[in-house]
Amino acid sequence: MHLKCHQRNKDGKVHRYWSIVESHRLNDGRSAKRQVLYLGEINDSQKAGWCRFIEAFECGAKTPRQVALFPADRQPPGDLGPDVDSLHVDLGAMKLGRARQWGACWLTLNLWKLLRLDEFFGPRMPPSRKGTPWLKILQLLLCNRFIAPGSEWFVHRHWYRHTALSDLLGLDRDVVPKNALYHCHDHLLEHKQALFLHLQERWRDLFNADLEILLYDLTSTYFESDAPLEPEENDKRRFGYSRDKRPDCIQVVIALVVTTEGFPLAYEVLAGNTQDKQTLRGFLKKIERTYGKARRIWVMDRGIPTEETLQEMRESDPPVHYLVGTPKGRLSQYEKRFLEKDWNQVREGVEVKQIDESQDLKLLLGRMGMELPAQPPPRIESGQLPDRVAAS
Repeated sequence: MHLKCHQRNKDGKVHRYWSIVESHRLNDGRSAKRQVLYLGEINDSQKAGWCRFIEAFECGAKTPRQVALFPADRQPPGDLGPDVDSLHVDLGAMKLGRARQWGACWLTLNLWKLLRLDEFFGPRMPPSRKGTPWLKILQLLLCNRFIAPGSEWFVHRHWYRHTALSDLLGLDRDVVPKNALYHCHDHLLEHKQALFLHLQERWRDLFNADLEILLYDLTSTYFESDAPLEPEENDKRRFGYSRDKRPDCIQVVIALVVTTEGFPLAYEVLAGNTQDKQTLRGFLKKIERTYGKARRIWVMDRGIPTEETLQEMRESDPPVHYLVGTPKGRLSQYEKRFLEKDWNQVREGVEVKQIDESQDLKLLLGRMGMELPAQPPPRIESGQLPDRVAAS
């Protein structure tokens, strides 16, 4: 261990921050640093005290020494050599320590194999010229997202050392370089489209996944930071409508298309000032370009499509069906017609009222066993749907 200095210029003055750092030798022979304790700004006397503490803790040793363990009732042999120290251990007083998570890591890596991700990423993410094992770093990140999602810093500083991934992946026991965790994402982006196609084929084979009905929605996430003074073209942080009730923060919008089973088919990170109605046309083309033309049904909120986009969906070849909420401003024109109709049961627990239009099929959804109000509830579903879907 040793003291490491971090310098920062602030208000025309140089500030020095100190931390205790230890070095680890990785399996490939390279060395990596891990912060043990952050000290902040300390004066010269405090620095000297910490140096004496480190020296005492290390027992003044400049190089590591090998230690051989023996039970308390056995004497060590005399041929250990001058560089090996012997230590007697009372086995009856031993306690379990450094317990690590193994089962969840083993299961995640087997799911990785089941999806044949090793075959997909193996030729695409070879080790770097410096020996960084990108494929194993990716497996480590995937296990973290699957088991206990956290930041790359959390993985490097805490989580990795409490798992058995060092044994399962053949990585260093105590530390994984944090820079490799961050840079691994850059290597994934270029394989995004190919990965979706690969996973689609595996989902079809393993789970008989159905891509006929697609669910489309948007969300946002915000940053508690200053807005960029002059945002670059690829900087998507913007002020916009905040679903998190934080209009004072810059944000990005995230759009996602999933199947009814929850399998993601496409996603995009959009500028924070993107309106919902500006996104659908691009995603329709994206799904068609990636997975080909097919008779699909899109389910989405009422604020996403515009009348122009719905018209394009109806006129496409083959036509793209949809199930979408009717805008609030048009609910009143269907109110009287719905009140005149009786409820029809489509399956146990679900009742509907149906109005046939020239282009759309209007449905008012209700639940059996509930006392329905005299006026229609505000949720009216409209869409260009096949009869079999409306009846299901």
